[in-house]
Amino acid sequence: MRPPIRIYSTERYRALRDVMLEAGGFEAGEVERRTFPDGEHYRRLIGDADGRDVVLLGGTVDEADTLEIYDLAYALVHQGAHTLTLMIPWYGYQTMERMERPGEVVVAKTRAHLLSSIPLAGSGNRVVLMDLHSHGITEYFSGSMRPVHLSARPLVIEELGRLGGERFVLGATDAGRAKWVEELANELGVDAAFVFKRRLSGAKTEVQALAADVRERRVVIYDDMIRTGGSLLGAARAFLDAGATQVAAVCTHGVFPADALERLRASGLLTEIVCTDTHARVASLDAPGFLRVRSVAGLLTDFLRGAS
Repeated sequence: MRPPIRIYSTERYRALRDVMLEAGGFEAGEVERRTFPDGEHYRRLIGDADGRDVVLLGGTVDEADTLEIYDLAYALVHQGAHTLTLMIPWYGYQTMERMERPGEVVVAKTRAHLLSSIPLAGSGNRVVLMDLHSHGITEYFSGSMRPVHLSARPLVIEELGRLGGERFVLGATDAGRAKWVEELANELGVDAAFVFKRRLSGAKTEVQALAADVRERRVVIYDDMIRTGGSLLGAARAFLDAGATQVAAVCTHGVFPADALERLRASGLLTEIVCTDTHARVASLDAPGFLRVRSVAGLLTDFLRGAS
């Protein structure tokens, strides 16, 4: 009988790892950490990973986090891990996921190549990703790294139903998410509404049209991620101007840099936002009654049990 899967994490993802461990049947993998005066990091794996199935949980929140994933994964393989599973629920290079102008660096691709260069564990490496903005990102992983794309759809559907109630309209921030939203609307048996907009500059957009009748109805907007929330606010304003009674929002990835969440709350356009804990930043946000966070820990542990 093989020993239980051991779950390690980057420093920023310890909270999500601990929730996963509460499900039972897994073992905690610990890392000793300290920082030298010049900023260099010391890390040591506690316990021997030789012959073990190991999981490394982390998100590419910034370059330091990405390198921590690489360093720890490299060390786990070097110790003799039987299998290595990188769980990266937030793959944070989705702004630059394709080239639109000559000479642009496709960072989503270069970072995928970096992670793909991690040496091969005894019986293989895989990377588990969640609700990518573009499904094509999985094709950037190469060599011995096998990509797996999970979805937070079960949690999203639960929250859409809770927020919407009866006869709500499922909204999209723009036509680019129309296919995703239309599939969800068909599954829920509700109408879908799409905002058509024109980009005025890198930071500003203008709503040009609305495809649906939302008068006297509640609208719940779905988007895969919310960053600054500019597009979300534009869509919410358009739905309210068109007669919606109220607007809420659900997303998988809540990034909310700087004061983005407070600006969304202060706008008065949204009654509630729901996101998951794929991005580590949500653990430090405090907006009771406005921000609801659902954990993807159960989805990740279900995958590990089914695929191990």
